[in-house]
Amino acid sequence: MIRLFSGDGPRSTILALILIVIGLALAFAPFLFPGVRALETAARICIFVVLAASYDLLLGYTGIVSFAHTMFFGLGAYGVALASTHMGRGFTALGVGTLAGLAAAVALALVIGLFSLRVRAIFFAMITLAVASAVTVLASQLSAVTGGEDGLVYQIPRALGPAMRLDREIAGVTITGKILNYYVVFAISLVLFLLMLRIVNSPFGRVLQAIRENDFRAEAIGYRVVRYRVTATCLSAGFAALAGSLWAIWLRYVGPGTTLSFEIMLDILLMVVIGGMGTIWGAALGATLMVLAQSYLQNLMALAAGATEALPILSRLLDPDRWLLWLGVLFILSVYFFPTGIVGRLRARAAR
Repeated sequence: MIRLFSGDGPRSTILALILIVIGLALAFAPFLFPGVRALETAARICIFVVLAASYDLLLGYTGIVSFAHTMFFGLGAYGVALASTHMGRGFTALGVGTLAGLAAAVALALVIGLFSLRVRAIFFAMITLAVASAVTVLASQLSAVTGGEDGLVYQIPRALGPAMRLDREIAGVTITGKILNYYVVFAISLVLFLLMLRIVNSPFGRVLQAIRENDFRAEAIGYRVVRYRVTATCLSAGFAALAGSLWAIWLRYVGPGTTLSFEIMLDILLMVVIGGMGTIWGAALGATLMVLAQSYLQNLMALAAGATEALPILSRLLDPDRWLLWLGVLFILSVYFFPTGIVGRLRARAAR
């Protein structure tokens, strides 16, 4: 295990306990948290952990600011959707769609990297934003191929569908195709997360961190900075595309709003910043907190508003319709009290 992580453990007892709780909760989510909404939330956490970690590989470890990450996420999702639409339900369609989306994302990232990473960081960010916007417009306009704004609805193998039920129960829970689908998402997400953790702690990952800290010095001692940046961009795009494929398999629907919207890009950025840039563990923690807040903060505020009905001003402030306001406040507080992210703060505390 130590060799797998290359010595990059949580380095904080509190962080280790939090990560263990998250891991166990996700591993046994269908049995610990019954209900469709809880399972949807757990699957979303698994997928967005991979997506946020792939973006941290680019932003936190290489120092590259990109606004095109949801584009790669969407390519992976549309690959599965188009393959399932034209090839019919089956694992072959899922495999072909996943590989097609992965290849398209890596190829596009290679082209963007080769033509753009030689410019200054702000110009690269603007270029990625322009390309991502163009892809979103194309996905919305090419309705004959992508379904336009309505998106694509398709079928996945029956073994992973909600209609499939096994004639057995485990811990009082009937095993359905939805639960099997969840464990496919969970297992693949775990493998991808561990793979990224291994990459950033390899010699290649150390070079990326050196380039992030001082690219001129890295170039002076013999490293081809552009080559490493392009490789990191392609790896990040590839992992994002695989996360998109998992998202498509889970949702059985793909549209511009669910994969290509700029709101998702902002969510990913917040996940990385809240958890701690330059720490794959931080991406996992940030994604978990963000998805839980998006799923349950509104419900908690409704309970709080009901409990404070006697205080009109406070009750209005806690109105569930204002949940985005409080989410923004929580983000500001987290940045103020945890400028290096939650993981960075916990590690610094453990070091003291």
